[in-house]
Amino acid sequence: MALKCSSAVKQKLAEKHGVSLEEVQQCFANREGGLLEDTREDHKTDPPTQWFIAETDYGRRLKVVFILKNGDILLKTSYGPNPIEEAIYAKHAF
Repeated sequence: MALKCSSAVKQKLAEKHGVSLEEVQQCFANREGGLLEDTREDHKTDPPTQWFIAETDYGRRLKVVFILKNGDILLKTSYGPNPIEEAIYAKHAF
């Protein structure tokens, strides 16, 4: 599986969230919990949008949002999770 990211998403990650692709890759490697599906009506996609929260190699926690398509990981966004997202992930991903 390859991690793919559009130039627009890369720009948003860097400018809005201060997140690098290297950090996202670290989160995939360091993930301990499961994957959750975004079931909110205005966020539904085909294939479904999935997400998880994990730490980078330096302990920074990030929420990673992506779609699995044709064997590739299409990154939608990544940012520091808020307390509600942390609670949802802790409750449903372990």
